Amino acid sequence: MAATYNNLYLDTRQRLREAGVESAQLEARELLCHAAGKTREQFYRDMALYASGQVEEKLSALVERRLAGEPVAYLIGEWEFYGLTLEVTRDVLIPRMDTEVLAERAILLARAAGEGARVLDLCAGSGCVGLAVAANVPDCRVVLADVSDAALKVCRQNVRRHELNARVTCIRADALAKPDAALWDFDVIACNPPYIPTGEIDGLDVSVRDYEPRAALDGGPDGLDFYRAVAGGWGAALRLGGSLLFEVGIGQGRDVAVLLEQNGFEDIRLTQDTQGIPRVVEGVSNG
Repeated sequence: MAATYNNLYLDTRQRLREAGVESAQLEARELLCHAAGKTREQFYRDMALYASGQVEEKLSALVERRLAGEPVAYLIGEWEFYGLTLEVTRDVLIPRMDTEVLAERAILLARAAGEGARVLDLCAGSGCVGLAVAANVPDCRVVLADVSDAALKVCRQNVRRHELNARVTCIRADALAKPDAALWDFDVIACNPPYIPTGEIDGLDVSVRDYEPRAALDGGPDGLDFYRAVAGGWGAALRLGGSLLFEVGIGQGRDVAVLLEQNGFEDIRLTQDTQGIPRVVEGVSNG
């Protein structure tokens, strides 16, 4: 017997809740919209209509994959970040709300730098941080940099999707190496590097451990390899008075602040996320 979109949504939400999915309501909506090929607006408009058997079958297959651990963002191929809908593949981390703290700080600093501010999103992944800056600071220039060619392909797709080609460029760069001579004079470098200690990766939730790219997670034995390399080498790419911003994992804020101090950065600042956890550590270049 055919079901309405509303009934399919409620049934899906219930299944996800029973499986312990925290954001069951959001995920049920996103899966159903994807299965039906509808926007959210069309979904809400059509909730009382009956769905086709084809939609039901597609939704059922998506839900089974989700219950096996595959993240919704990879199932539907996109995710929201700072008001932008971004394409995501299994070549990049799924943008997380925690990272919006890094984007917010980068936006504020780019605005403060004035017209023509230059911003580098290092370890860009999907490009979420740099694109949020570009979308919210209309007169700045942004470079998205990643060592992964597959990630840069996703970046380019997202630049095109949001029609930011005129102000955003994508380049290959290894955060663990010194910056190329062409990368210089930035007002802001925002970096969300791999920061999970190697030994903790196998204990992560299956949705992260088995689906998200390990290279974007593994921060070395103590999780600090990238912070050491970037704090030690990338200050040269900042102009005098420019800011280096890091997202950090739980419990890493103090260690990263010390690394910035040891490498000559001043005015060290920690910013908390909505849970009160230090999430962004930043310092100012003194030359």
